[in-house]
Amino acid sequence: MRHRVDLNRLGRRPAHRKSLHKNMVSSLFKYERIRTTKPKAREIKRTAEKMITRAKVDNVHNRRTIAKKIVEKGVLNKLFKEIAPRFQQRPGGYTRILKLGRRIGDAAEMVILELVERKEREKRPKKKKETGTTKSA
Repeated sequence: MRHRVDLNRLGRRPAHRKSLHKNMVSSLFKYERIRTTKPKAREIKRTAEKMITRAKVDNVHNRRTIAKKIVEKGVLNKLFKEIAPRFQQRPGGYTRILKLGRRIGDAAEMVILELVERKEREKRPKKKKETGTTKSA
């Protein structure tokens, strides 16, 4: 029975697990969408939502607290300047998990973890193909 057990160890030692959390949360904020296994996504979701809630108030204490877990300064700035303001009116539920099915190799359940209000990529206009006819002198 798992009474009052609130942590999924993911089969890793503490240092590896902390490193995994840091990297995956940073990737989530950097790309706003990551593909991973369901247990990892559920753990990362908890961490990410707490960070977004803290980032809504941009002060030195909150920046330093989150900087312990996000090493890249660019990602940290993106969290405080772009992501947190998007969720200012939202009281919670900043991420969603979309099921993809099972992975072929080991049948692990794969999911996409993404921010709910994520910024869509701007589509580049297609380049016209040149016909290849050029005049040479």
